[in-house]
Amino acid sequence: METSRLRELLDQVRAGAVDVDSALEQLRALPYENLDYAQVDLHRSLRTGNAEVIYCPGKSPEQVVGIASSLHSRGSKVLATRATAETAAALKEAFPAAVYHEPARLAVVPAAKPPAPRATRGSVLVVSAGTADQCIAEEAAVTAQELGSPVERLYDVGVAGLHRLLDRLDRVHRASVLVVVAGMEGALASVVGGLVGRPVIAVPTSVGYGANFNGLAALLTMLNSCATGVSVVNIDNGFGAGYIAHLINLAD
Repeated sequence: METSRLRELLDQVRAGAVDVDSALEQLRALPYENLDYAQVDLHRSLRTGNAEVIYCPGKSPEQVVGIASSLHSRGSKVLATRATAETAAALKEAFPAAVYHEPARLAVVPAAKPPAPRATRGSVLVVSAGTADQCIAEEAAVTAQELGSPVERLYDVGVAGLHRLLDRLDRVHRASVLVVVAGMEGALASVVGGLVGRPVIAVPTSVGYGANFNGLAALLTMLNSCATGVSVVNIDNGFGAGYIAHLINLAD
């Protein structure tokens, strides 16, 4: 995105629409922009293919809007994770096209000119063990979807009622990448990993009774999985799982 902005700026200089001093001033902001409270990385899309994502906790709604404005003005789609309703409302006021995915707690400001989508291998299937895990599952699903992967969902199919998963094995085998979200003892990731020959990204959640230790029990179960092809992200890290799933799903 910054490459296209640089070309546009050079064309404007050649056409006399922008003087050299103004062009130089704009070029200074290309690597990052200093907002005092944040140093916005404007080159991340060049390095990684995706713009910087805003993690909202610890930031005021005004700060989130300021960072979003910096990114959006350079042509980027903006993702704001763990956004509260108040932060989402502030983004919506600044960017009327913004969308708030409330279960995922993820706000999205579309790019003014969306880039051509990158080719993907297939779809990402997000599987959750229980209804209580769905906010983390939705964070993973919406993240992968907004980055450009086709996403399917298969929710509330935990091991306590394994027949619910086995009834949908056609969907499980159809996916190119699977994200499995589970709390309690976290066994679902191993079960799914034993059924497919595709990458499985396990997400432990903090859902569970006391001995779950806010997700630590599920995390350790997933890390100790005997199923091959299972990798694990941190507790409640739906965003990280969705991001990795999309990267794996890219065709190039």
